[in-house]
Amino acid sequence: MLKWQDSWRWLAASIRHKLLAMALLPLAVVFPLLVLALMLWSNIAYDRLLITKVRADLAVAQGYFEQVLGEVGSGTLGVAASHALVRALQRHQPPEELLAQERHRLRLDFLSFYPSGTSTLPPALAATVPSGRLRPEQARLVLLPADTLRTIAPALGERLRIPLVPTRNASPTRRTVEDRAMVVLSTLPVRDGEGHLLGVLSGGLLLNQNLDFIDHINRIVYPEGSLPFGSQGTATLFLDDVRITTNVRLFQDQRAVGTRVSQAVRDAVLGQGQTWLDRAFVVNDWYVSAYQPLLDADEQRIGMLYVGYLEQPFRWVRYGMVAVMGLIFLVVMAAAAVFSVRWARSIFKPVEQMNQTMRRVESGESGARVGAVAARDELGALAGHLDELLDTIDDKTRALQDWADELDHKVAERTRELAASNASLRQAQQQLVKSEKLAAIGQLTASIAHEINNPIAVMQGNLDLMRETLGPHAEPVRAEIQLLDEQVERMRLIVTQLLQYARPTEYAGYVDALDPQRTIEACLVLVAHLLHQRRITVSRAFGATQRVGFNPQELQQVVINLMINAIQAMPEGGELQLGTSDWLDERGQPQGAVITVLDSGPGLSEAVRERLFSPFFTTKNDGNGLGLWISLGLVERYGGKLEAGNRTDARGAEFRIRLLTEPVAPAAAQAPTHDGRPGSLPPP
Repeated sequence: MLKWQDSWRWLAASIRHKLLAMALLPLAVVFPLLVLALMLWSNIAYDRLLITKVRADLAVAQGYFEQVLGEVGSGTLGVAASHALVRALQRHQPPEELLAQERHRLRLDFLSFYPSGTSTLPPALAATVPSGRLRPEQARLVLLPADTLRTIAPALGERLRIPLVPTRNASPTRRTVEDRAMVVLSTLPVRDGEGHLLGVLSGGLLLNQNLDFIDHINRIVYPEGSLPFGSQGTATLFLDDVRITTNVRLFQDQRAVGTRVSQAVRDAVLGQGQTWLDRAFVVNDWYVSAYQPLLDADEQRIGMLYVGYLEQPFRWVRYGMVAVMGLIFLVVMAAAAVFSVRWARSIFKPVEQMNQTMRRVESGESGARVGAVAARDELGALAGHLDELLDTIDDKTRALQDWADELDHKVAERTRELAASNASLRQAQQQLVKSEKLAAIGQLTASIAHEINNPIAVMQGNLDLMRETLGPHAEPVRAEIQLLDEQVERMRLIVTQLLQYARPTEYAGYVDALDPQRTIEACLVLVAHLLHQRRITVSRAFGATQRVGFNPQELQQVVINLMINAIQAMPEGGELQLGTSDWLDERGQPQGAVITVLDSGPGLSEAVRERLFSPFFTTKNDGNGLGLWISLGLVERYGGKLEAGNRTDARGAEFRIRLLTEPVAPAAAQAPTHDGRPGSLPPP
């Protein structure tokens, strides 16, 4: 537990550690898991592909087997219904020569005729004779005792005796020999033209040790070149669980006739009637195997049809693919690790430099600077702005000290001059000193605010852009970014405290003919990140045709102040409506333009409206209450009006800036005398 806590403290102590962990964690954890998942998926997919192929192979073998049943049945039916056989029987001619020719033509193992009224027809064959009139009939798969087959075809008796070979994983048995016959049999009545029964014709194919038959199936299912990687296909016929004909090799030249299937396959196929599609150990190796039960005429399971191919070549190919895949992933992981570490270094290096610089400044080393950084992105720009800001603060601090010394000197001189005055003069002296200090601080503050607010805004904007661009990836460096935010906020608060003594009406800038619409669009660019954060939509309704006389920076300051107030009034999102229209006099002549800013927030209460334009009045916890007061002074200085109220068409507040085309001369340098009552909104 202590080791884990120590590791966590080490990770959280530096942005370097966080970025390295963030870069290497996916490589060390996600990539191996991905490789493992891909290997598992490929194994499953590969196994399914092999099973799908052996299922198709079994379908081909089953189709050929049924074709043989049909050929035996149709061939026997053709002989039984042939005119030559009926004519020979009616003439009492022996049909053996004709039947021998037909048996050879049909490639049957036996084709025998049993005359009607004789007792030579074996009972096993009599049970397979269809009743009724002669009709097309498919041959049937039957299981015959050895003596019955020897009665039908004595020459086939030597193929019946199959000694059982001890087989691994086979079910226990006391049998040593399999001598039953699995026969494809068609037994049909022979009738003359009048329908009289002449006898019974029996034709069949013995499957025991029928190597040509099983080799032909194997050639159909697995022609030469059909299996890649040197795999070999096999086919087998089982009587019960004994291989009675197969091309599986027990040794190099000896077929595995007499070996038995495993007990698991026997129970699934013969016991439950299922089709086995899986790996199976066949005699002496693993095969991708398919077993299907064979049914006799009574739908009883008497054997199995098997096809399969050697698994080992495919297994080696699979291992090779996995090895190549693992090697590729190792190479990719190594390259990604090197790239990630180098990329992470480009992020934490500038941040560490800026953090060290701020610590040196806080410790009293005013000349500390970040200096040149290799990064050319937002971090590089932020480092440059930080140096510019520190230079500006250093210059203004020295100027402030000089002005403070000069002010103290002037105050001391005036104090000496008024030392002999009476109490009223001393009171006037105190008031004068206070006024002089406020005037000097106001002048100094206006200069500092103009010089410092710009780099502060650029730094804050770049921080917000970096945080938005990185998104979730900024989480590991959240503490360092928060430190920069706090330092920027600290500088902004210092300027704000000085602004409390400023009187902005004394510092009028140059006057220009401004387009209200272009001013609004320029202000929207500066507050775009705030609108995006609060999910606020913007609608525009521009109708003004007049230009207005105003200082560009001061008008932008007023409009941005109103926009920010509107945005802060809609913390959960809403709609910001911006509009312009012409300002008409009593005669309907245009004398300027009106800029309107409307929000969908809670609106202004009566108590808030009474003190809205008073200095230091604010409804926000982090505000200083000077924004609207200063904005009012700027607008009135050029003969305009700033009005506030609630919307009549919807919920929310409405602010109007009335500006003249030809502004009056700037007012004398004094604070606004507005009593803070905005009054009602006149029509635009």
